[in-house]
Amino acid sequence: MLPVGGLKEKLVAALRCQVRKVLVPKENQKELSEVPEKVAKGLELVLVETMDEVLRHALAVDNPDELFVESSADATKPCAEPPVEHHDLQ
Repeated sequence: MLPVGGLKEKLVAALRCQVRKVLVPKENQKELSEVPEKVAKGLELVLVETMDEVLRHALAVDNPDELFVESSADATKPCAEPPVEHHDLQ
């Protein structure tokens, strides 16, 4: 995960919008000291280094690899209904 700019401002905005949990790139850890104490205490700040960690926290998934594995049964199963063509809506 690459660092983000304007971390303090982003965290203040998150708190104002009633966000509870914020994933922060580990490379931004030093900047957390610049965040007002009231803001830091009002948020659950989670330092992350990899996309696997992001997926685990953001999607509450233990094994992110499972999100991208397509079973062979699903790959051959036809759609229940064909996609609707735009001209069919008129």
